[in-house]
Amino acid sequence: MNFNKILTFLVPKNSLFFEQFTKSSNNLVLGADLLLKVISKGSFEDRLELAEQMHPIELKGDEITHTIFSELSANFITPFDREDIHELASSLDTILDTMDGICKRVKLYKLEEVSPEMIQLVKLVKSGVMEIQAAIDGLKDMKDPARVREAIGRIDEIEKHADNIHNESLASLFSNEKDAIALIKKKEILQNLEKAVDFCLDCANVIESILIKNS
Repeated sequence: MNFNKILTFLVPKNSLFFEQFTKSSNNLVLGADLLLKVISKGSFEDRLELAEQMHPIELKGDEITHTIFSELSANFITPFDREDIHELASSLDTILDTMDGICKRVKLYKLEEVSPEMIQLVKLVKSGVMEIQAAIDGLKDMKDPARVREAIGRIDEIEKHADNIHNESLASLFSNEKDAIALIKKKEILQNLEKAVDFCLDCANVIESILIKNS
């Protein structure tokens, strides 16, 4: 086997990793769609039925992340920095874990009442996740950096908007909610929705770092 054949054998196709990142972002969008349905439903019974469907999506995300880590260990040469591959996979997994955690709280807390701010925040989570999907798609082979930068910029705006809604919703909650236990439950849901958007921005920052290093 000559050197060129050895090199071809060792170098993974870019599609090997990007295929998994695409699967991960698609799965993330699936989770965000479900989370929006969970929060938007009018009754706890409907919410509970939908919330039960999140954990299988989270498990699928874990499988994809494990596959990426396994491929990272098995391949000597990667399309971009190994640390960045690890960090991107981890950041995608963190967003999905957070959404799964919100669904668990909806079930455990028997969340009966949903505020307009919760619905606003979950819509921003979905928007952030869809921009991540667009950024990862644009990152393939580094052929569309403008698309990636636009998506990153939109995620930054989404995160700022979510911060404002979160702050205003907490102020309203502490002013109007008289039941201390209900206040704690709603506060946790709001905080975790805001965290999910924050984690979208963290993911965008990883993607931006990859773009800068490889441009």
